[in-house]
Amino acid sequence: MKSREDEYRELFMAEALEAYDDMSRHLSELERAPDDKSVLNELFRLMHNLKSSARSMGHTAIGEVAHHLESLFGQVRASERQFTGSLVRVIFNGLDILGAMIRAVGANAEMPDSSGLLNLLDRAIAGEEVEVAVESETEEESGRKLELSDLVYIQVKKLDKLLNLVGELVIDRDRILTLAEELDSPALRATARHLFRISDDLQYSVMDARLVGVGTLLNRFPRVVRDVATSEGKEVELTMNGQDTQIDRNVLQVIADALLHLVRNAVSHGLETPAERVAAGKNPTGQLSLVALTEREDVLIQVSDDGKGIDTEVVRKKAIERGLTTAGVAANLDDQAVWSFLFEPGFSTASQVTDISGRGVGLDVVKRALDSLGGQLRVDSEPGKGTTFTLVLPTSIAVKGALLVELDGRAYAVALMHTDTVLSLQPAQFSVVGGLFVTHVQGRAVPVVPLAQLLLEEGDEPLPLASKDSLHGLQNVLIVNYNNRRLGLLVDKFVRQQNIVVKPLSKPLDHIDLFGGVTLLGSGQMCLVLDVPALTRLFLARRP
Repeated sequence: MKSREDEYRELFMAEALEAYDDMSRHLSELERAPDDKSVLNELFRLMHNLKSSARSMGHTAIGEVAHHLESLFGQVRASERQFTGSLVRVIFNGLDILGAMIRAVGANAEMPDSSGLLNLLDRAIAGEEVEVAVESETEEESGRKLELSDLVYIQVKKLDKLLNLVGELVIDRDRILTLAEELDSPALRATARHLFRISDDLQYSVMDARLVGVGTLLNRFPRVVRDVATSEGKEVELTMNGQDTQIDRNVLQVIADALLHLVRNAVSHGLETPAERVAAGKNPTGQLSLVALTEREDVLIQVSDDGKGIDTEVVRKKAIERGLTTAGVAANLDDQAVWSFLFEPGFSTASQVTDISGRGVGLDVVKRALDSLGGQLRVDSEPGKGTTFTLVLPTSIAVKGALLVELDGRAYAVALMHTDTVLSLQPAQFSVVGGLFVTHVQGRAVPVVPLAQLLLEEGDEPLPLASKDSLHGLQNVLIVNYNNRRLGLLVDKFVRQQNIVVKPLSKPLDHIDLFGGVTLLGSGQMCLVLDVPALTRLFLARRP
């Protein structure tokens, strides 16, 4: 298995060699048309990007040569000098040496000495007339051959299409496996098992090709933190860890805005001003951390600050004022349940709402992003100590782990991300409180509702009052968890756990919020995917 260092070196080589080839071509074009501003601008851009990439990867010698060549391009672009005569030969020579340095990185070989070149470029930048002996670039192309990178760039939409095709293959594979068992054919069964192995390898290979380091997003935040801290008059030290953690590129794209809101709010509202921190016995510089790590098959991204923490009582009071809950219910809510109100649209505890003030401003964006991915959000806060928001994300959104349940002879899929536990309970293990079935799970009261009532009952009327007379024999209860709220769903039976490929619903069903998509089971049966966030919201809106 390649080390992370080898992977980074290959990525750098792919970008650097591509930039080198493009610059060689553009230099030839510029030599023929020295006044072509578009070519000159492209050369400047390519050299600037190569400089930045080399320096970020620790290849300082390459970065220094690129910086000098960039300066020369800048002088030509500013019309301070003409791309003619000896300057052309100096730049071509510099690019040749730059190419040799890039290839040395790829071969893990000793870097060519660039001190003479840098001296020559310094003199050229100072305006001196310099000359360089131009050696033949024939293969006899300097003892070297033309080389191509081992890596290629692929558009994300092409990977998306390939993954969709793999998804179709997985569905048909499962159908063949089911058919093999039904026909009890040893030959078909052997072929189906081989197909299973091949398709499985293909599926994970395509998924692996879509993975990127979380650092591609996290590395943008030092500037964000600096700008917000300056605007708020605060001192903030940002630390980041886990940039190498791999995740699907599309997942990272979806949560980019959500992470931006969390970071901005942590600096703006979570961390105190230097004076407030000193008064509280803290270091005047606030600490903010962005950490990415893996937990089983999930990726966790944590945003932590050592600020004042969430004032639970203020949130509780605001929730009552907004009509999100009643005073009686709010009084019995634990901290986690109260904090969940922070993610209601427009909720804020700030006395004056600005673009970045208040823990609640924009935090509904975080929940919407996570809901669309089948992710979760964890909140942990301690007064005077700070707050941590943890985004629990699937490594990939192409294939989801799901629990299949059955209701009235029809199968439904529930994402494992929202599945807390499954229970088989006797009627005596239920109680009726406020017109709802309630059971206790791990010491906490959990409301329980028949899934059929949520799916089949129409209108905005409250759910029918629960009656223990309707319960007969063992009851299968699926406990789901959304936004730190547990809800029990009564189903007919649990079928099995399996990976599914979720397809969007087509019209006219695409407007039904309770379903997050559809999948095809191995039997060929269509299976609706339940949207746990939507089910939870519906229950809260219609409970007695």
